[in-house]
Amino acid sequence: MSDDLRLFDPEWVGYLLMNNLADHEFTDFQHLPPWRTLVPVVADEVARFTGQGLVAVQTVLHEPYWFELREGLETRGHDVLHVLLDAKPETLHRWIESDVEGVNIRRWRHEHVDVFMAARSWLLQAADLVVDTTQADEEAVAQVVSGHLTPHT
Repeated sequence: MSDDLRLFDPEWVGYLLMNNLADHEFTDFQHLPPWRTLVPVVADEVARFTGQGLVAVQTVLHEPYWFELREGLETRGHDVLHVLLDAKPETLHRWIESDVEGVNIRRWRHEHVDVFMAARSWLLQAADLVVDTTQADEEAVAQVVSGHLTPHT
């Protein structure tokens, strides 16, 4: 990743909420309104503190949640490039199985492949860039995405 970009993981905001809202029942922290409020706030603070643009890898499968997040970022003055890494279900299942770091969440990921496929139509329309990753390796995908990034100043 270039020096003017920083990886930002919105899941850490979710982990913070999971620990601080343990007395509330929820199956996915994305369903928590505070997650959708805090992700743009934390992203904004990180970007302003570092002076870098952010790359956030996060699958959001509920259309209203995505637009809430996007609006929160844009309201704070951030350009958003929504990239959809598209793949067929069998490709997604293969990737899930090969992810050695995600062994403990494989079942959850496998269960969400059908949810992704159900959301795919709105995701395709909402995305600024769609990259078919069925046959592409990670480096090729990264090159396609980086070619669409606006340099951060």
